[in-house]
Amino acid sequence: MKYIAFPLLICLLFACGSKTTENSANSEKRQYTEQKNPVTVIVLQKGPFRKELVNNGKLVALRKTNLQFRVGEQLEKLSFKNGDHVNAGQVIAALAPFTFSQQLGNAEIQLKRNRMDMQNLLIGQGYTTLDTSKIPPKIYEIAFVKSGYAEACQSFKTAKFNFESAQLVAPFGGVLANIEKKRYDRVDAGTTFCTLIDNSEFEVKFRVVESEVGDIRLNDEVQLIPFSSRKICLGRISEINPVVDENGMILVKALVKNPGGLIDGMNVKVIVEKELLDQLVVPKSAVLLRDNQEVLFKYTKNGVAFWTYIQTLAENTTSYSVIANPDKGATLTPGDTVIVSGNLNLAHESKVELK
Repeated sequence: MKYIAFPLLICLLFACGSKTTENSANSEKRQYTEQKNPVTVIVLQKGPFRKELVNNGKLVALRKTNLQFRVGEQLEKLSFKNGDHVNAGQVIAALAPFTFSQQLGNAEIQLKRNRMDMQNLLIGQGYTTLDTSKIPPKIYEIAFVKSGYAEACQSFKTAKFNFESAQLVAPFGGVLANIEKKRYDRVDAGTTFCTLIDNSEFEVKFRVVESEVGDIRLNDEVQLIPFSSRKICLGRISEINPVVDENGMILVKALVKNPGGLIDGMNVKVIVEKELLDQLVVPKSAVLLRDNQEVLFKYTKNGVAFWTYIQTLAENTTSYSVIANPDKGATLTPGDTVIVSGNLNLAHESKVELK
């Protein structure tokens, strides 16, 4: 009898445990189905909407040039480094001047010698002056060439040019970049020594799709936000290229003064705003995608979420301008109450409560 009672006791305990587990599951299910969905809402009103066209662009300095020495020699003086600002006319770097100074001195001596030779030739012709107004042009030209004075003048100009070219002078004010040479390095003629960038004003190039070009005009204000910071700079559209490229895009340019922190080649976000009047505006959090359709939920007085198909007409950083989707027979009017949070898991006619 003891052996029979023991298995019966185990079966009874197992049955009780199963019933308890089932009751617990039913209890949890009831709690889940009875759970309410807390939401927040806004009341729709018509008003102005700031439509934003957002594109990516790149800053390009309006004045930027690569500077080269016109002659080659050892670098003797380097007055600046990358990132330094120079003013127009300042000497950035200089080559060893000895060779060019000697050439200029020799050319000057030769010039004086040939000048005397020319004067002697003219004296032999009966002229005691070098005043061209008192000497027949033909006679003067023969003496000018025969004496070697013409060639000496050219040699002197070349020597003077080379002597002056041993110094690299800034043609305009700006910042220096791409200096790679160090003092005593050999510098070759015609090779880029550095880049001079006028960073006071930049041009930003960006592209808009063909359908958006009607929303921009010359001199419209644009906002520029560098990817490396959140600082907003203001510029104005300076050029709209009247050609649609093979990708359906149109090139637009804008000018921006540098308030500080902008550098050549910097990537920026470009925002062009346009005000639209009499729009129904909702936060972006109110709009959801269901079955690839844009929807939002309206809140009814009896605490029910009502699924409504919509279309977004325009957008900005935080909001959409919307209308009811006419193909779905939906309605959306000023005064409707729209759910703007707590809507991610809602279904049509879900029970909700206001937070």
